[in-house]
Amino acid sequence: MAKVTVYSTSTCPWCTKVKDFLKENNVEFEDIDVSSDQEKQEEMVEKSGQMGVPVIDIDGEIVVGFDEDKLKKLLKLDQDA
Repeated sequence: MAKVTVYSTSTCPWCTKVKDFLKENNVEFEDIDVSSDQEKQEEMVEKSGQMGVPVIDIDGEIVVGFDEDKLKKLLKLDQDA
């Protein structure tokens, strides 16, 4: 199982979509609210190069925003199987 970290804020609708998508696909993830954790916010910016959320880290691969196709590919979620 991939190690998945979601950097998000509580007011971000796309963050909610990402987390709902992961839950629907039974993917365990760590949710980090960067609006209340300055250190984790800096970590996110270092990894992604930007301040926007959501940022998803899947085994070191960074996905910025809710890119469902890229998430499926990285998580090996083959919907056609």
